[in-house]
Formats: sequence, structure tokens, C-alpha cells
Amino acid sequence: MTEKEIFRPGNMLYPLPAVMVSCADKDGKDNILTVAWTGTVCSDPAMLYISVRPNRFSHHMIEETGEFVVNLTTEKLARATDFCGVRSGKDMDKWKETGLTRGKAVSLEYAPIISESPVSIECKVTEIKRLGTHDMFLARVTAVQVSKSYMDEKGKFNLNHTGLLAYSHGEYLGLGKEIGTFGYSVKKKNGKKKRRKK
Repeated sequence: MTEKEIFRPGNMLYPLPAVMVSCADKDGKDNILTVAWTGTVCSDPAMLYISVRPNRFSHHMIEETGEFVVNLTTEKLARATDFCGVRSGKDMDKWKETGLTRGKAVSLEYAPIISESPVSIECKVTEIKRLGTHDMFLARVTAVQVSKSYMDEKGKFNLNHTGLLAYSHGEYLGLGKEIGTFGYSVKKKNGKKKRRKK
């Protein structure tokens, strides 16, 4: 058994997806911010959340329109992902600075998608929870756009071939090699699942 060191209570839940969130206000001013405090909260209806500091430039946009897009990031997008997390849209046009392309959302009125992202998840806010340092935007997924270049001949979307990016304890990481597939721990060598003893 490994001996452990005691840390003060804090966020040590890693790795996390490092996503770029695109949003806009009702006047058409848009922005991109990088978020790691994000995740799935429900499958049906499909819902997720992002947590954003109230002093972030994008916060008022999301609050005003009730819309945002979670754009998954890849190793190729690592520099843009970092840039959009450390620079403010108050001072510059992040689209121009990063070379990212605005795309059209299919279910939202204001927020654009990031065309270079392999997956863009369009969201409408259902609730805002004021938690402390961050406000949590709970949202319903209203549409998902995926890159056709990762669709195979059978119509399957190969998400894990996109080079997804993760964030862990201040560092960006690639996902690395596959260890197993869902349920592999209970499957027999012939591919069938083991039966539980009653």
C-alpha cells in the first residue's frame, strides 16, 4: 500500500477536458474562452455544465443570451486553447489572433461554433448556480456538430482518432494509447460478457 501525503481540500479531480467555449452577446460581439471546469450531468435529456468566473469577459455574454458552444480541442489546437485561456477578449479579437474560424450554430441564435473543432456542442442555459469563485451554467444540449473528416464508411464517428486534448494539474496532455473498451473487464476472451453469479 502506498503512503499518502495530506493536502488541504481543493480541486484535484484530473484529468479534465480542456474545451474552448464560444459565445456572443445580443449585439453580435463574440468571444472564445477556455474552460476546464466542465462535464456531463445528465444523459436524457442531454445536459452539461461549464463553470465561469463572474469577472471573465464571456460571463456576461452567456448570462445575457443563455447560449454557448462547447468545442472539443485537439493536440493541434493546443496553442489556441491555451491562448484563449490566458488572454481576455476585452483586449483583442481572439478569432483573429488564433486563426480560428467562426461557424454557424444550427440551434442557437447568437453563439457561433469553432469550425476547426472536431465536435461542437450547442447548449442553452437552463439554470445558473452562484457557487463562490465560479458561476455554474447548467445547460441543455440542443445540437451537436461533428467533423465529417472523422466519419468512416459505415457512418461511425471516430472521436478518439481526433487527437483529443486533456488538462491535468496545469499541463495539457494527449490521451495516449487505448487501454481497453467499455466493459472489457467483464468480457471473456471470445468477446462475450461473463455472467454474474446469483
